[in-house]
Amino acid sequence: MEQFASVLVAGFLLGGIYAMVSIGLNMVFGVLRIVNFAHGELVMVAMYGTYLCTTYLGLPLYVTAVVVVPALFVFGIVLHRCLFAPLQGQPNLQIFATFGLLMVIQNSVLALTRGQSYNVPHDHIPAVEIGSVFVGVDRLIIFCAATVIAVIVTLFLRKTMAGKAVRAITQDRAAARLMGINVEKAFTLTFGLGSALAAVGGVLLAPAYGLSPTIGDHFILAAFAVVVLGGLGSVPGAYFGGLMVGIIESFAGYYVDPSLKQAIWFIIFIVALIVRPAGLFGKAGAEEVGLRPQY
Repeated sequence: MEQFASVLVAGFLLGGIYAMVSIGLNMVFGVLRIVNFAHGELVMVAMYGTYLCTTYLGLPLYVTAVVVVPALFVFGIVLHRCLFAPLQGQPNLQIFATFGLLMVIQNSVLALTRGQSYNVPHDHIPAVEIGSVFVGVDRLIIFCAATVIAVIVTLFLRKTMAGKAVRAITQDRAAARLMGINVEKAFTLTFGLGSALAAVGGVLLAPAYGLSPTIGDHFILAAFAVVVLGGLGSVPGAYFGGLMVGIIESFAGYYVDPSLKQAIWFIIFIVALIVRPAGLFGKAGAEEVGLRPQY
């Protein structure tokens, strides 16, 4: 029973990591219909930004978010205006653009660091006891942050005028434009917010992983599985989908075979999509990329 509880807790904490990375990715897809393969690289850039702030500016670990998150927000706005906005209405080219962006960011960091791995300096991370299971405080913070962010983003989309405007654009861009909503501004803001959410994930994940130019690849495959499984465009889907994938991976790695853990949740992922193509929390038609008219 104690082993079961330990594996379950580990699965929830791993799911928190996946959910943290997936929420921003899902938000961008839900509004802009852009499948951003470079989202993991934005997380990676935020991790390196955290390293620079702690090493050269002497900022405490989590205080670096004050610098890194706004910087990635601005970076996301610039990326959208310069790269994705000119390709609006051409979803296939936007996908290719995200691949190109991935290559540019990854190789730029590789050239700057010469492939050297770095670790974010931090104090000894204590562990807390939950029942009979000891949990690292850093993983617990990630899980709590993912939960809080999921709630805040959901409330923003459902309760605020700006959030309702974003939802209106998601449902029908032409009608939203006729109602006086600035669609282009909302697109840019959404991509900036998605990049800022990636930055939050990067700051929180930095002390738990060694930094390398390819660290984003570690998250993006699982993040896409989470987004599709939970439901494209659904923030609660990204959160609960992340938890599901984390728990499945944890149990499969412990009770089956560590080398097969990802294969097992991919099999479950495929079966779930056969049964419900829109995802567990998605709406019919949300899985169709680029088939709706672009205005």
